[in-house]
Amino acid sequence: MKNKFGFILVKPQLGENIGACARSMKNFGFEKLNIVSPKFIFPNHKTKATSVGAYDVIDNAKVFNNTEEAVEKFDIIISFSARKRDINKKHITMSDFYKILNSKKSGKFGLMFGPEASGLSNKDLSYSNFILQIPTSKKFKSLNLSHSVTIICFEIFRFLKKNLFNKKGKKMKVSSKSNIISLINHLTKLLERKEFFNPKEKKRSMLLNINNLFYRLEPNDKELRVLASIISCLNKNNK
Repeated sequence: MKNKFGFILVKPQLGENIGACARSMKNFGFEKLNIVSPKFIFPNHKTKATSVGAYDVIDNAKVFNNTEEAVEKFDIIISFSARKRDINKKHITMSDFYKILNSKKSGKFGLMFGPEASGLSNKDLSYSNFILQIPTSKKFKSLNLSHSVTIICFEIFRFLKKNLFNKKGKKMKVSSKSNIISLINHLTKLLERKEFFNPKEKKRSMLLNINNLFYRLEPNDKELRVLASIISCLNKNNK
């Protein structure tokens, strides 16, 4: 089951933190690491040093230029934020997190973490299905990146170790992120052709809303095909 989980680090600022994340991942049996636009040459000697032997995780890590490419291979994206965001996404608790792992056990999970200083941007969060704030003291909520990854590694490890996976849970195969992204890009091009994004200065926020809508729906392959057919039909009728 652990190969169904991948960790996505967006614009990490310190090589030491990536090394510490890799170490924690290996401690709990996880291997898949995606890195988006690191702020330094990756890997470097500090990354390897702080990984304390988790060299395979570092060597097999994949580096991407943007978040969209990094999430494509996953079905469910859960993002982690130190603060609640004013964004149209479902904010979940740790209890909800366990339920999601159980109910969507056929899917591939991407666990996304933001830069040490600023956290994930709203654009990054638009690719998420859920947002989780790791419970901490209200007086000091900010966690180090590697500490956050360690906590989530442990929680999933404990969840699987205790055999809490409900074998009778209903399977829900959400369509892959690459399929959803492809449809959104197709829709965006059609909307641009119809001059939908007006005024132009609102295009960015409108695209974020479209992203949020599709990822919140969590369509399966059949539903995505229906949506694609509807869009194609409407486009033909308006030519």
